Amino acid sequence: MTTEQLLGEIQKQGLINEETSNKLKRESLLSGRSVEDLIYSQRLLDDTAVANIKSEILKIPYQKVDVSKLDENVLGTIPEETVRTYGAVPISKNDNLLVVGMIHPDDPKAQEALKFIARRLRLNLGVYLISYSDWQNVLKKYSPYKSEVEAAVRSLNLKSESAGRPLVRLDEAVSSNSDDAPIIKIVAKTFSEAVQRGASDVHIEPLENYLRVRFRIDGRLKEEISLPAELSQAVVSRVKVMSNLKIDETRVPQDGRFRTRVFDREIDFRVSTFPTPMGEKVAIRVLDPSVGLKSFDQLGLEGNNLEIVKEALLKPFGMILLTGPTGSGKTTTLYALLQGLNKENVNILSLEDPVEYFIPGLNQSQVRPEIGYDFASGLREILRQDPDIIMVGEIRDNETAGLAVHAALTGHIVLSTLHTNDAVGVIPRLIDMKVEPFLLPSALNLMVSQRLVGKLCQDCEKPETAPAEIQKIIKKELSGLPPKMGADYSEPYKIYKSQGCAKCQGRGIVGRIAIFEILKMSKELEGIVNSGPTAQRIYGEARRQGMATLRQDGILKALSGLISIEEVIGETQES
Repeated sequence: MTTEQLLGEIQKQGLINEETSNKLKRESLLSGRSVEDLIYSQRLLDDTAVANIKSEILKIPYQKVDVSKLDENVLGTIPEETVRTYGAVPISKNDNLLVVGMIHPDDPKAQEALKFIARRLRLNLGVYLISYSDWQNVLKKYSPYKSEVEAAVRSLNLKSESAGRPLVRLDEAVSSNSDDAPIIKIVAKTFSEAVQRGASDVHIEPLENYLRVRFRIDGRLKEEISLPAELSQAVVSRVKVMSNLKIDETRVPQDGRFRTRVFDREIDFRVSTFPTPMGEKVAIRVLDPSVGLKSFDQLGLEGNNLEIVKEALLKPFGMILLTGPTGSGKTTTLYALLQGLNKENVNILSLEDPVEYFIPGLNQSQVRPEIGYDFASGLREILRQDPDIIMVGEIRDNETAGLAVHAALTGHIVLSTLHTNDAVGVIPRLIDMKVEPFLLPSALNLMVSQRLVGKLCQDCEKPETAPAEIQKIIKKELSGLPPKMGADYSEPYKIYKSQGCAKCQGRGIVGRIAIFEILKMSKELEGIVNSGPTAQRIYGEARRQGMATLRQDGILKALSGLISIEEVIGETQES
């Protein structure tokens, strides 16, 4: 099956247009990556749909792989190297039959490799077609993190078996001539495990008695492994070498970055060191495009909110501003908006601090305030680059605010973020930043506020009747919405809880989605801005528009079983 056949059928079924198809062909040719890899990493389609289309073309049945049911005996039938090279995974082994899943079952080399393995094991071979994401998930089963790191630690033959920090004489030498291969392995396996687990951050922290390694997954920090305290300096030094930081400078914080290939995709790691009395702490942000770049649906943008955003993206100029605290997913939403606008016939430039994900087709630039290249000076230069769409990572000062408004008024789409508590606070904040009120109605299209909440595992969630106190909160919030938005729910209201299962590793949470409130510029809002805007008057207009507040949007998602009602109430204010 050729790339043209696959893309032709996907296009024929209306899943992508001709422009996207041609773009995928070019990217595949230039990058050497398969079209399926690009579709998966850019979240263009559900790869189950792609697998079903391939199944129809090749006349080979598609099989969903339940990774939680794969045991070590089954995995051991096919070596990891073969799984990676040929995109083939063992699914089951019964009596004399080995069943394998392949993402390219028409690949002659893959077929020959599997036949060889089956002959050696004296087994018959059965083949199904599997999706790209299932292949990736099975790959994760081949890298047991703790056992390999512990083996590397044992190979160091550390003299001190105690957990305590050894006392050191002031004149004692601190250098070591021992082989550093185990340290390299420990660090490499830690980063691989972080990518496998979908961690957003890795924390390497020297404590008094041991070196703690923690991962942040779905917004929550959890200790993954503890290492002997004697390894602190060696492990941190290895990370600093990879990040091109000064190894001998331990007194001040340093920032660095490196890129490496993990599980057949390029991952960026952003590194920050921080001196403590026990040694340097290292925080590493894991920038995995397959996790960080999301579609509108994956963000949690749906229904009326999605329609408002799509309408704003069709306008030829104007500002779309996102607000929310640090860690609320604003940058992820910005990237989703940019991907929606990313066409061959537009010139998109961005100013970021730092550039988190590199997107083909975008001209991305990292500001460096220490040399005078900040958002304001960068925005002046961008306007000389014939832009159609401009993304500014954050509006932090009056000068940047004024330039961004000017850019929107002169025919550009401007995307940026602003620190306010909600969408209603955007206009007062811009006026506080010395933007003339009369400019805002023409310049501002959309104000979006968001928060991130944990997404309930759909495999183990169960409905239950909400307690009386929560029933009152739900009823009050739904009464403030247009009738059609809450029409699907009636008393007594049902909420959902996830107890934990194999798929979510007992956490009850699988990823995170955002809750939104979206306010658009209207004739009525223009009148309020020109006659003295206050938060109360703007909120009155938001109610007239039928805007769902953060809490209301969260409650609707909780009633549909996506998120926990308790987390919604904890993250939002009463409207």
